[in-house]
Amino acid sequence: MDFNVKKLASDAGVFFTRAVQFTGEKFGQVEKTELDAHFENLLSRADSTKNWTEKIFRQTEVLLQPNPIDHTGARIEEFLYEKLDRTVPSRPNNGELLGHYMQDAAKDFGPGTPYGSTLIKVGDCERRLGGAQREFLQTSAISFLAPLRNFLEGDWRTISKERRLLENRRLDLDSSKARLKKAKLAESKAAAVPDFQETRPRNYVLSASASALWSEEVDKAAHELRVAQTEFDRQAEVTRLLLEGISSTHVNHLRCLHEFVEAQTAYYKQCYLHMQDLQKELGRFPNAFAGNPGLSMASGGSSPQGNATLPQDAASAVETDTLKIEEVQAPATGTRKAKVLYDYDAADTSELSLLADELITVYTVPGMDSDWLVGERGNQKGRVPVTYLELLS
Repeated sequence: MDFNVKKLASDAGVFFTRAVQFTGEKFGQVEKTELDAHFENLLSRADSTKNWTEKIFRQTEVLLQPNPIDHTGARIEEFLYEKLDRTVPSRPNNGELLGHYMQDAAKDFGPGTPYGSTLIKVGDCERRLGGAQREFLQTSAISFLAPLRNFLEGDWRTISKERRLLENRRLDLDSSKARLKKAKLAESKAAAVPDFQETRPRNYVLSASASALWSEEVDKAAHELRVAQTEFDRQAEVTRLLLEGISSTHVNHLRCLHEFVEAQTAYYKQCYLHMQDLQKELGRFPNAFAGNPGLSMASGGSSPQGNATLPQDAASAVETDTLKIEEVQAPATGTRKAKVLYDYDAADTSELSLLADELITVYTVPGMDSDWLVGERGNQKGRVPVTYLELLS
């Protein structure tokens, strides 16, 4: 018990000394040991790395999970499963739920109806999009978010702890310097020669005794200063090594950033391909509005006959009949080579089927929709969608 009381008293004395030194520095009344410029640059770089890493981490979480309030219950459940060392059960995401609802609705409306059959196709696509999103979230969490979190919760906490310890060592060092300075000043005053005419012999004895006491105090303060300087130098070296490790952190985060970009690219490419497949599937379905123009009139209310517009498929048919692809001739100039990006199955005889990575000749003709070009491959000719091509020259 005595030992604990002594230690408590000693700690309280150290804390008070540091507080006095810190307060004096704030008011400019005492000297402060300044760190070298390189060390200050390392500190500034580390602080900047921490701040921006935290912002990027938080915003990436918002990007991957836009509405965290809606998932509060799920997060509590995940926390409980983690504490119980059990696997978190898989739950469908928003895209997969939408797909399930659409397919269930199709069963209720009738899969043989135009609306029901389309709901089945779109619902299946939404489920595949949801699956792609799930895979993207898992990949991003492992390859990008986890390293950033490890830095903030691991490396940065260690750096912060060592920096606080270095600051305490610096306060101790400056306190030791101030104590030695005061002791030397008092010793010099005690050693001053007194006036023989005004000073009695008894004061010579007291002056000599005080001078000896202050000499001992100077020696003690000098020893404490050497110890404080050694501890400060050792802690500064430890902190410097940790701060220089920020360069390795940047390299690691750069690699993780590349992996995140690759995962994001693969995700959006997969979504694009799913939507292209869905468009092709829907293009093969008969348009219910084309067979019953009264539906569009009923949905839009009564409108004058002059303002009536043709459905998109009907307009495309009129354009094809007017264009007569087999009669189109390639212009003398203006043809270009194009690389096919994806496979494409022709919807009718006016279109040209495509295979990925093949090269074809394309050109435009007056009166054709801007989303289409005329493509030629040997003796074959037909309309091709621009979105499936990469124009080369």
